[in-house]
Amino acid sequence: MNIIFDTQSLYYLPQYIPVYKKLLTMGIIGRFVFYRNSHEQTIQQIIDDNELEHIWVDNQKQAIEYYENERADWVFFANSFMFLDRLHKVSKSAQLGHGIGPKASYYTKSSKAMTVRFVEGQYRLKRLQNMYPDDCFVDVGFCKLDDIFNQVPLDGALDLTKFDKSKKTILYAPTFYPSSIERFPKNWPEQFSDFNILIKPHYFSICKSRYQKQRDLLEHWSNYDNVYLARVEDYSLLPFLDQANLLISDASSALFEFALLNKPVIWCDFLKLRWSYRGIFSYRFKRRMDQDYGEYADIAVHAKNYKDLHKLVIEQLENPESLAETRLELAEKLAGKLDGKASERIVNYLVENN
Repeated sequence: MNIIFDTQSLYYLPQYIPVYKKLLTMGIIGRFVFYRNSHEQTIQQIIDDNELEHIWVDNQKQAIEYYENERADWVFFANSFMFLDRLHKVSKSAQLGHGIGPKASYYTKSSKAMTVRFVEGQYRLKRLQNMYPDDCFVDVGFCKLDDIFNQVPLDGALDLTKFDKSKKTILYAPTFYPSSIERFPKNWPEQFSDFNILIKPHYFSICKSRYQKQRDLLEHWSNYDNVYLARVEDYSLLPFLDQANLLISDASSALFEFALLNKPVIWCDFLKLRWSYRGIFSYRFKRRMDQDYGEYADIAVHAKNYKDLHKLVIEQLENPESLAETRLELAEKLAGKLDGKASERIVNYLVENN
């Protein structure tokens, strides 16, 4: 069986790797298509470290030409692809979303049908089936967390030798937009000096020119002794989730992924919105978020502003079980089965429907 993983962004890789590893156990070698960008050298090192069979392309036009030539059994995508009609003449397509956050794009990315989309849980399955009744959706769970649930060594171990082992570790993992990054003061690591701080921003905050102001703040914070800032090569969120005792985030997939591990989460409600998302244009922000945004919000305690944050961190670390029941209740709705076998179910589907 011939499998290709379309890797338009590096942060798709943690979702693909569990499936790739499961294929390897069956003697099936998947190949990866990476898209050239300013971090090509760093990405190449990740490719080499993981011994991934791969090619580089400049854009989707080059990618579809490669797919038409290779005629793979399956091509995986983590987002939409503009040349599906051409692809479906030679291969089947599989969509494997790269996150489980509260943005409406989770559902709209299926507006152009792939052969199958693997989804997380019966609730999401039924919503997608109602929205796109002629398309194929299969509930498999959230494969990105398989290695954590299976308690196997994680890729991308972090060098945290400078951290004080006597202190608790908090993870700040904001999304790129709408984000809380620019609402944090320049000296916030100093105000949280009684904690180790991991900072894992979205890949776009690190690499997109329009988020330079975010990048300036992140680099400034990295100079504090109690801070570890993720580098481009720290592509996987998993080691960060594993090391942290508590997570601070905004409306990001990271927030929900951490909650699935039944550890405390603080949701920042203080976001920097563009003028085109404020006032009479606030409907644009609401449209960006999913209809379940309000219910999902119950999975965390909320910081209405930055000055509340330190107190909430202490309270949640002292009482980590305070929202445990709510987190467990929402886990199935957010991600489906959490048994470490999602990637196995995906591979079984590929084999049975080849």
